[in-house]
Amino acid sequence: MKNFALLLLISGIFFASACNKEEKSERFLLLTAPEWETDSLLANGDDASVPGGMLEKFKGNAKFKEDGTGTFGTYTGSWRFNIDETELVIVTDSMPLPIITDIIELTNASLKIKTLVSDTAISIEPIRIRMTFKAK
Repeated sequence: MKNFALLLLISGIFFASACNKEEKSERFLLLTAPEWETDSLLANGDDASVPGGMLEKFKGNAKFKEDGTGTFGTYTGSWRFNIDETELVIVTDSMPLPIITDIIELTNASLKIKTLVSDTAISIEPIRIRMTFKAK
């Protein structure tokens, strides 16, 4: 009887730990599995990854880690999805505000996001940003 109680206790611990694990969505796994390499970084349709360009520091690799941290070109910070995983929010101390992007495409080979950025110093019209990445 003592062994049965011990077995029951151990089984309960395994069951409780299995229930506490959060299942990761397909989109979460698609985003966090590869390291991403920039394919194009556009601002209003023009290459913004060139030296002195608005997105120059995003050029390179991006890694979205499962713990919600990551690297985005030369930036480090954190990331999260919105509730329905259609938006990607990137927060870094290097930027004054979080970057909130719409996910256009997310597959095992491709990540495409877009956003609008206000730059009242240049224009009253927002700047259309489009970033595309390919899995390494």
